[in-house]
Amino acid sequence: MLNHRMSRVAGLLLGLLLVAAAFVASVMLGTTEITPPTFLEALLHYDPSRVAHIILVTERLPRAVIAALVGASLAIAGALMQTMTRNPLASPSILGINAGAMFFVVIAVSLLPLHAPAEVVWAALLGALVAAGLVVLLSRGRHGELSPLRVVLAGVAVTAMFVSFSQGLLIIDRQSFESVLYWLAGSVSGRELSLVVPLLPLFGGALLLCALLVRHANALLLGDDMVKGLGMRAGTIKLLLGLAVILLAGSSVALAGMIGFVGLIVPHMARGLFGVDHRWLLPACALLGASLLLLADVASRFLMAPQDVPVGVMTALIGTPFFIHLARRKSA
Repeated sequence: MLNHRMSRVAGLLLGLLLVAAAFVASVMLGTTEITPPTFLEALLHYDPSRVAHIILVTERLPRAVIAALVGASLAIAGALMQTMTRNPLASPSILGINAGAMFFVVIAVSLLPLHAPAEVVWAALLGALVAAGLVVLLSRGRHGELSPLRVVLAGVAVTAMFVSFSQGLLIIDRQSFESVLYWLAGSVSGRELSLVVPLLPLFGGALLLCALLVRHANALLLGDDMVKGLGMRAGTIKLLLGLAVILLAGSSVALAGMIGFVGLIVPHMARGLFGVDHRWLLPACALLGASLLLLADVASRFLMAPQDVPVGVMTALIGTPFFIHLARRKSA
């Protein structure tokens, strides 16, 4: 037992080193390479007259911070979704979060005079919250319980509805399509750290919920009947975990757009390495999710250099084969 615990601790430490290495790579690698001495100089003695310092402080550092935060949040949200629905193919998009955020961004850009990044971020977050709330409302049973099957069906229906509405608006207003295209593809570039600050309480609140409910999430693995036998309310636990998912995934979509597959891939990787105990699973998801999105963002800079490819495209290239493999394995 002790050896098993020590191996998990060692695994988390290795994951932390992987995040640090991926973060440094994200800051230093790109069309303009940053040497280690320049990296240290920019951090300790920033000189606004040097191009390398400007690139590092205004572009690379915010990009790396947002990639790490979004990757960790999407991975944790995916793990919670798979636990709540007992569906190994579940991810945050099952709640219609991506589609709802997309629809509200399209409305903000095409119908309202909202074009500033900060305004678009709040429109996306509002859309994510509305979509997730609509899914929960549609999937509740007579006695308020949340059925995994109803959640999936409601998520598919809400996603299809918001995607159709968004496509209709973009066809009518093609100029708006060009202005939101990069956001729809999913990107962590061109964002400022000032966009992160007002969302930090949402991320913090979601992580606090996860910490308080980690043992309850473990109980859900035993089934709803066992949860009731332990004196817990399965519906209340799922509702609170769903709120954490909405806050994590909604804030991530608001910051970086439509980045998929992180919430699907990473939880399976983490379970293979750390098991199903959420006390270890969720920290592992955070570390692996941050590392995956950081490395995917680095790779996106070289795929079609000097042009950056949206990181959402890179995660799709990585995640699609994994999704097909997982779906085939589960159906076999």
